[in-house]
Amino acid sequence: MIAVDDQPFFLGVARDVVRATPGFRWAGEAQSGEEAIEAVDRVHPDLVLLDVRMPGIGGIEAARRIAGEHPEVVVVLISVDDRESIGEAAETSGAAELIGKQRFGPAMLRELWARHGTAA
Repeated sequence: MIAVDDQPFFLGVARDVVRATPGFRWAGEAQSGEEAIEAVDRVHPDLVLLDVRMPGIGGIEAARRIAGEHPEVVVVLISVDDRESIGEAAETSGAAELIGKQRFGPAMLRELWARHGTAA
């Protein structure tokens, strides 16, 4: 799994959650949409956790590009913003789901993979 966020604190949380969750492997991180696209091309992860709001290419555009070029990759958008403010854009991005950052943890990670992945 790769996590993408411009906030180092959240990247640290995501890294800790992934490493503490059996069946998941930390494959790397990025801090922008541009870095996310490059990382997916290089690492070929099964799952990308992608922050919606970042400088440069934001998460929604990065999700569109990743889903278009790598349809086998499960892209999950994550945000502190409410669903209503970004829901429609998220739905057309190619991402499997949009979740709130406050809900992210081992149980949520397992649930996401159960809904959208092939095996954990």
